[in-house]
Amino acid sequence: MREINLLNKSLVAFPLLIIAACASLNGFESGFKNEDTHPQGSLTVFAAASLIEAFNEIGESYEAANPGVQITLNYAGSQQLAQQLSQGAPADVFASADKEQMDNVISSGRVLQGMEVKFVRNRLLIIVPEDNPGQIQDFGDLSNPGLEIILADGAVPVGRYSLQMLSRASQSNLYGDGFKQDVLNNAVSYEENVRAVLSKVILGEADAGIVYVSDGWGVNAEEVRLISIPDQVNVSASYYISPVSDSSNQGLAQDFIEFVLSPESQAILARYGFGRQGQHD
Repeated sequence: MREINLLNKSLVAFPLLIIAACASLNGFESGFKNEDTHPQGSLTVFAAASLIEAFNEIGESYEAANPGVQITLNYAGSQQLAQQLSQGAPADVFASADKEQMDNVISSGRVLQGMEVKFVRNRLLIIVPEDNPGQIQDFGDLSNPGLEIILADGAVPVGRYSLQMLSRASQSNLYGDGFKQDVLNNAVSYEENVRAVLSKVILGEADAGIVYVSDGWGVNAEEVRLISIPDQVNVSASYYISPVSDSSNQGLAQDFIEFVLSPESQAILARYGFGRQGQHD
C-alpha cells in the first residue's frame, strides 16, 4: 500500500456461456470478483486527513485479504481533495469528512448522485499543550481574553463544524450571546486541515485548538491534554464515501467501499475514536 501525504502544502455483469475449450478469463481479472477469484489491480483512494491512521490500517487489511490489489492513499483536507477531483485528478474512491465537499464533487460530475454513502461519524474536541499555558480547564474558558487559539479554516469540514459548534454555544443559555465572537477574537490562525491544527498545538504554537475526537485518540499524553466539549453544544460530523464515476476500476472501488462498511473496518474506525452510524445523533 502506498500513501501520498498532501497535508503540507462497472464492470457491467453479463452472462457467460462456459465451454470446455473456452479461452482464459484472465482479461477480466482487474476489478472483478466472484466466488473463485479475488480482486486484481490498483486503487487510488482520496481520503480526509482525519482518516489517516484508520484508513492506513483498513488499506493494509484489504490488501492482505486481496494480495492482487495495491491501494494508494492520498490524504489532505476534504476541500483540497474535492477541488483536485473537480479539476480532473485521477482517483477511484473519495472519502470526505462532510457532505458538503462530497456534494461539490457530485456537482462537478466526478461522483454520481446517489452513489455516496455515510460510513462513520466523529465529534469535536479541544486540545491544549501538556503544560497548558492558557490555564484552560473547560470549554467555557476558550472565551477568556488573551488566549491564542488555532482553528481550521471555515472551508475545511472541521473548521465548519467548529463554527457550528460555537454558534450553538452562543445560542444556548450556558455561555452567552458573545461567546462565539469572543472565541474567534482569540483565533491566531486558520489551518487548511485538522492535522495542521493538531501539529501546531503539539509544538506549543497556541494555547488551544479544536480537532476531532479521533485526532486526540492516539496522541501522546505527554504532548497534549484533551478537554471535552459538552454534548449540548457539540456537533456530529458525518463522513461520506463514494466511487469516482470515471474510475477504470469500478468493481474494485465498490468492493473496497463495501469493505469500509464491513464490521471489520467499522471496528478499526472505532479503535481510532470514530463513532458508528447511529451514534452521536
